[in-house]
Amino acid sequence: MSAASSLLTEDQFLCSICLDVFTDPVTIPCGHNFCKACITDHWDIDLPYQCPTCRKGFNMKPKLQVNTLISEMAAKFRQSAQLIPEEVPRDVYSGFKLKTWMFFLACLMCVFMAWMVSEQKKIELCKTQAEILQMIQKEIKHSMELSNEDTNRQMLTTLKESFERSQAELIETIKEKQKTTEKLAEGFVKDLKQEISELKKRITEVEQLYVAQQEKLRKQKNLLHESDLKRVQQYEVDVTLDPDTAHPDLILSDDGKQVHDSDAWQNLPDNPERFNYSSSVLAKQSFSSGRFYYEVQVKGKIYWWLGVARESVNRKGEITLSPQDGYWTISLTNGDSYYAGADPDVRLSLKSRPQKVGVFVDYEEGLVSFYDVDAEAFIYSYTGCSFTEKVYPYFDPFVPCDGGKNSAPLIISPVSL
Repeated sequence: MSAASSLLTEDQFLCSICLDVFTDPVTIPCGHNFCKACITDHWDIDLPYQCPTCRKGFNMKPKLQVNTLISEMAAKFRQSAQLIPEEVPRDVYSGFKLKTWMFFLACLMCVFMAWMVSEQKKIELCKTQAEILQMIQKEIKHSMELSNEDTNRQMLTTLKESFERSQAELIETIKEKQKTTEKLAEGFVKDLKQEISELKKRITEVEQLYVAQQEKLRKQKNLLHESDLKRVQQYEVDVTLDPDTAHPDLILSDDGKQVHDSDAWQNLPDNPERFNYSSSVLAKQSFSSGRFYYEVQVKGKIYWWLGVARESVNRKGEITLSPQDGYWTISLTNGDSYYAGADPDVRLSLKSRPQKVGVFVDYEEGLVSFYDVDAEAFIYSYTGCSFTEKVYPYFDPFVPCDGGKNSAPLIISPVSL
């Protein structure tokens, strides 16, 4: 590289815009090189974007890439140029500066000519200095041409070798980085999979522990309520159905203990107490303090609603059975789905299908509880109820369906202790 750079001429490192040695040389997409400041200023003035050398146009302003090789060679050229004295010998005829090696060659030619004069007396002494200098100038020009051709070949060879070496090194560097990245990624994925596996294991353990605790609490709660059933049955009250509140489709027994839906409208007065849309009926008895309990047989039915309702509930049009609307109920739908109307509804999981349901209310405590009487099992409780007015036992036997499968009545039954 040092041998080649010593033969390079100034013209080979000139920017075609400023005609000076490259400063921060950059390469544009067509392959030509310019000073970074020169091509930037040129494109700021000359639009559209074109190469000043080959006039190749670009749709967008190209991104400038620093040509590190040309930059290094230009820097070395400047360094070598600084070694040449300011007073560089000039050709006596052309006036052009002579490079150091050219001057040396001229000196050699002078010595050579002196030797010729001393050794070959036959040479005519009449040759003028101008003729000798003209011959020297011719030889120098020829030497320069040969030197330029050799320099160009060496520079192209050096550039090609440097490019191929740089390209190979770049490819190798990319491969090494890719390998390193793949190894890091493999390790990361492996660690991540291990963490996910451990997290899933911990989640499973927590879920199992939670389920076990919930089951334990449920059993304890059921045992508490099962043992509590005998206590609440002591608050039994006599409940009878109020015909003035019954929907016109409902049929009540004479003793007021049974109700079923006939799906046939009866011509009854539409008094304010009567439900005219929902197949509902309230009891005659109301409660505004203390505790009370009653039981209802639901055997043979696939739909029913039971509970209590406050006195001021809406009885006209479609109603919503929720505590916000003054109803605290549980229900059976489709023959096997039990719900508490807690808004939103709560799906109840029961071990057995109740044939008789007990309803207990503690007015002061704001408590409404339901029991499976035959299984002596707790079903569900509303707690924190805000009772500020009278409450009535509530019944809805629902309409017959599926060929009369729901035609069985709801029966208020006496408590068997």
